[in-house]
Amino acid sequence: MTTRVMVCYGQPDDPAAFDKHYESVHIPLASKIPGLLDYTWGKCSGMGGDSPYYGVAQLEFESPEAMAAGLGSPEMEAAGADVPNFASGGATLFIAEQTSVLVRDGGS
Repeated sequence: MTTRVMVCYGQPDDPAAFDKHYESVHIPLASKIPGLLDYTWGKCSGMGGDSPYYGVAQLEFESPEAMAAGLGSPEMEAAGADVPNFASGGATLFIAEQTSVLVRDGGS
């Protein structure tokens, strides 16, 4: 089981400016968070309507303890301080403890 911090970014005022800042400034900052096993990012689209979110990032840690250490680090403080610089639509964070429930062998 891994622990993930999920960050849901609301629709920004200027999507191009969001993308530029996120890719060139924020990803390098957040990538330095200690204990981070994986960091993924993707843009959202609605299923049958508009999405309230522009994008979602997932920061994966080995355990709740590793997550707590990473979130308490100066690197996380720097990444968190950067969010107002690009996320004009706001950001919602939550923690998800995840367990795989379906693992395919690739042959089915």
